[in-house]
Amino acid sequence: MRRALVTGGGSGAGAVIARALADGGVAVTVCGRRPIDAPGMTSAICDVTDEAQIAALFADHGPFDIVIANAGASESAPFVRTDKAALDRMLAVNVTGTFLTFREAARTMGEGGRMIAIASTAGLKGYAYVAPYAAAKHAVVGMVKSVALELAGRGITVNAVCPGFMETEMTAASIARIMEKTGRTEAEARAALTTNPMGKLVDPDDVAQAVLWLCGPGSGMVTGQTIAISGGET
Repeated sequence: MRRALVTGGGSGAGAVIARALADGGVAVTVCGRRPIDAPGMTSAICDVTDEAQIAALFADHGPFDIVIANAGASESAPFVRTDKAALDRMLAVNVTGTFLTFREAARTMGEGGRMIAIASTAGLKGYAYVAPYAAAKHAVVGMVKSVALELAGRGITVNAVCPGFMETEMTAASIARIMEKTGRTEAEARAALTTNPMGKLVDPDDVAQAVLWLCGPGSGMVTGQTIAISGGET
C-alpha cells in the first residue's frame, strides 16, 4: 500500500485531497497545527515552518510515496499599507513550509515517488491587494521547477497544482474581509473573486482529481509542470 502525506489536511482543499487519496486505497497521514479529525487516516500535529517538527514528522510517520505540500495561508491589503510582517508570514507558511516539506521528502522518498505543491493561480499571474501572497506562490512554482530537475533521475515527479479561488474556508474568509472593508454585499464580494470565464469558484474536488491523476498511472513523465484549475482564467 502506498503512503501519502498531506500538509494542511484538516480543512479546505487539503481535506478533500486527503479523503480522495484514502478512498483510493492510499494510507494517508494528514498534519496541521492543531489536532485533525480525519477518520480512516493518521493525524499528526506539525508546524510546517519548523524544521525540527518537519524532520520529526517524517521520522515518525514516513517514508512517504506521495507528499502533498498543501499547507498555506493568504492575506490581503493595499500594497502601500502592507507591512514587512505580512510579507514574512506569507513567505513562512507558503514558501518555507513547502521548502522544508519537499526537502525532507526528497531525502527519504524512494524511486517513483510523487511530490505535489498546491500553489495558486497567484503563482502564475498577479492579483491586486495580495502582493506578498502572489510573490510567495510564484516562489513555490519556481521551487517546483527546480526540484523537478534535480529529482528526475530518480523517477520522482514534482509538480504544482494551481487553483483559482476555491469554494473553501479560506475564500469564505476573503469574502468576509471584502464585505467588512468595502461594505459590499456577500453576492458582490463573491462576484469580485469569481472572475474566471466559467463564472464560478473552483470546486476543491476538481483539485483533488488533478492530484489523483498526478499520483496515478500514466503521469510518470509529467514533472516540473504547473496545472491551472481555474475555469479558463489566464
